[in-house]
Amino acid sequence: MKNPQRRMTKQRKKILEVLKSTRSHPTADWIYDEVKQEIPNISLGTIYRNLNVLREMGEIIELNYGSSYSRYDANSDDHYHFTCLECGQVMDVDLDVDRELDEEVADCIGGEVSYRRTEFFGYCAECSK
Repeated sequence: MKNPQRRMTKQRKKILEVLKSTRSHPTADWIYDEVKQEIPNISLGTIYRNLNVLREMGEIIELNYGSSYSRYDANSDDHYHFTCLECGQVMDVDLDVDRELDEEVADCIGGEVSYRRTEFFGYCAECSK
């Protein structure tokens, strides 16, 4: 759910533009390198702060992989991801999201499901060869 309470600054617009231009689910460091080409005086700290704000605004999602790193996705609609265990590539999986599963989980716990995170792990086509 998008939160319109924050304004879209020049830095946020550029970060979002960079994220929307790729399907690679990049790290903050990669985003920093790309944004720095147009905004040379931007800091990595500013990138992290604005990624957090964009996430809070519902513009992007953060794929957190424990303490090692996070990747970011400009597609904030419900969808699945596949991560290659060999090369680390993260890909969108174009399958319909199972809404009935949300209802089953809600019934099971006697509550409600706000969102889900279902991910698949294995080996991409290139690494499977």
